[in-house]
Amino acid sequence: MVMQRRILKHLTKYNTLSTELYGYRVGLRPDNVTYKLTTENLNAINNKLLVGGIFCDLEKASDCVNHDILLSKLKFYGIGDKDFQHYQSYLGNRYCKTVIYNGSDKVSNWAKVRHGVPQVSILGPLLFLLYIHDLPKITNRTPTSIIFADDTSILYAHSNPTDFNKNIYIVFITLNQWLRANQLSLNFNKTNYVHFTTNRNMSVNLKIGCRVSILHS
Repeated sequence: MVMQRRILKHLTKYNTLSTELYGYRVGLRPDNVTYKLTTENLNAINNKLLVGGIFCDLEKASDCVNHDILLSKLKFYGIGDKDFQHYQSYLGNRYCKTVIYNGSDKVSNWAKVRHGVPQVSILGPLLFLLYIHDLPKITNRTPTSIIFADDTSILYAHSNPTDFNKNIYIVFITLNQWLRANQLSLNFNKTNYVHFTTNRNMSVNLKIGCRVSILHS
């Protein structure tokens, strides 16, 4: 609780938190996300623009947070000295084991936790928020990014069908590059592209995707 309050005080003092991030923040609820998405969508349609949305779900997001990357981001956002040492200790000195209850109750050895932040803790969700804090910036200023926890929505609008197709594909590729750099990945079973239109709007034949490379050690 103390660590969470200290980091929130720091982020508030320097106005660090991005307006695109809605999860784990006081005063912001899921219906704020719905309102933002609906408003941006209707404004684009009213201006006779083509508008589409990439609705992403990050796969096991909180469990995949890389501690070294997270610590480097905490430093970037001005968390230093003793506070930084506290977070370093909090992340670096965690261990876990697995217990299987099947009559014989098998127990594994203790293993050091090298990735992830505790989801059931007070501090864990806030650390995850800082981990993905720079995600909206990588899509540049044109698309509208809306992030609630590990759910990311990106709306893109344009008047020209050719430029619309090209640019939204670039946004999707850029998003995947950021995810790979931060050791996160999309859950493709829950990630979808939606084209918003009315009866009077022009439809767009668009399929977006990317190649997924699996590295074997």
